[in-house]
Amino acid sequence: MLRMEKNLSQQQLANILHTSQQSIYKYENDITSPNLETLISMADFFETSVDYLIGHTSVPGKIEPTTEYALNDEEIDLIEKYKKLSPDLRHVIHIIIDEYLALSSKC
Repeated sequence: MLRMEKNLSQQQLANILHTSQQSIYKYENDITSPNLETLISMADFFETSVDYLIGHTSVPGKIEPTTEYALNDEEIDLIEKYKKLSPDLRHVIHIIIDEYLALSSKC
């Protein structure tokens, strides 16, 4: 699917990944699986994750590195609640926070 979205032939993708057209055919038809190095190359080329390529996640985007923060229980609770909100409601929360921050900077 990703190959076709980029309008690439099997041979073109094989050239990009430094493999053979036959290998691409076998991967696409579940005859064999690519090795880890090839999976990483595919994920990099298609700007996705290896997890997405192997069906471990349905999230097609590349997994971005995260930074761990030392959060207290109240902050963790707020983040968990925030994650449950729809994108529209999250946007409202951003507006409210921005307004409060603007007010507090004037005080």
